[in-house]
Amino acid sequence: MAESSDSVSVDVDAVPFEGKEHAVKTSKGSVSVFVCGDQEKPALITYPDVALNYASCFQGLFCCPDAASLLLHNFCIYHIDAPGHESLCRPLPLDEEVLQLGADVISSDIPILSVDDLADQVVEVLDFFGLKEVLCLGVTAGAYILTLFAVKYKERVLGLILVSPICKAPSWTEWLYNKVLLNLLYFYGMCGLLKEFLLQRYFSKEIRCSMHGSESDVVQTCRKLLDERQSLNVMRFLEAMNRRHDLTDSLKNLHCKTLIFVGQSSPFHAESMYMSAKMDRKVCALVEVQACGSLVTEEHPYAMLIPIEVFLMGLGHYRPPHFVCSLKNESSPTSPSSRSCIVPELLSPESLGIKLKPIKTRVASEV
Repeated sequence: MAESSDSVSVDVDAVPFEGKEHAVKTSKGSVSVFVCGDQEKPALITYPDVALNYASCFQGLFCCPDAASLLLHNFCIYHIDAPGHESLCRPLPLDEEVLQLGADVISSDIPILSVDDLADQVVEVLDFFGLKEVLCLGVTAGAYILTLFAVKYKERVLGLILVSPICKAPSWTEWLYNKVLLNLLYFYGMCGLLKEFLLQRYFSKEIRCSMHGSESDVVQTCRKLLDERQSLNVMRFLEAMNRRHDLTDSLKNLHCKTLIFVGQSSPFHAESMYMSAKMDRKVCALVEVQACGSLVTEEHPYAMLIPIEVFLMGLGHYRPPHFVCSLKNESSPTSPSSRSCIVPELLSPESLGIKLKPIKTRVASEV
């Protein structure tokens, strides 16, 4: 199967972000925030998945001209990286005596930020920039952190856009699998085998291996960007996620509008569907993308544009006049529908208001 037309090939040295990086000191340590756009505009914050930063997790989405029209013209973007995940970051300090004892001790004894600590960091970032309310965009682990943030600080969240989200505590299978990754990180660093495991987490088999046996440009770019990660910093984030708690009961009290994207080939597909089912259908919409892994922002970014546009309309945000979307699937030069990427089956006038109906989306790969 050939690479889908919806995936975006991006030069690793030409990341489509212009802005300023800030090192924000919080009570839980320093965190890197890359700010793009006019800070007088409403705020959109992002949080990436494990071992990724804003560049490797969101460049596919934000390099789309239509996404620039829709998001960058309406929002100031605050890309929050997990501690130690910013580009060219040094390893976070660890106790040398603990390091000498091995990976099993590291995973249990060294000071590690919990998922609650990471969520609390987010609110301190908001306070640093003077932001009262924000729209949130997170991928898998980042989606969990932002969901937890929304649960703890409901008054600060305008809405959630979650990509392949998770909400339950890790199963025994996931817990053991993550322990294998933690030991690989400790003993071998960001080795080839570890990167293969991570790429399987992010991407579908279709894009990782074409009919000719070669990787797509998107996967190759991600592989190169993974080389920048410091293994000990990735260990801290992965260990925090391996100790996460179940948010299912809290979802019932989460009333902000939520848009969930999930790739059908994602390892977290079942959990994302579970999370969608547990949320209030009056405020939650689901977009399921065929032939796609967890990292929809990179593998099929154009599949996100029309649902996000409809979602923002429901929130009452302004759409640029030159970004035209037809709900009757009438193509225009600047409409994502002209990209032949998605045809939502359940976009209705009701979905533009307070009630968001579930959206079933299909993305077909070229044969």
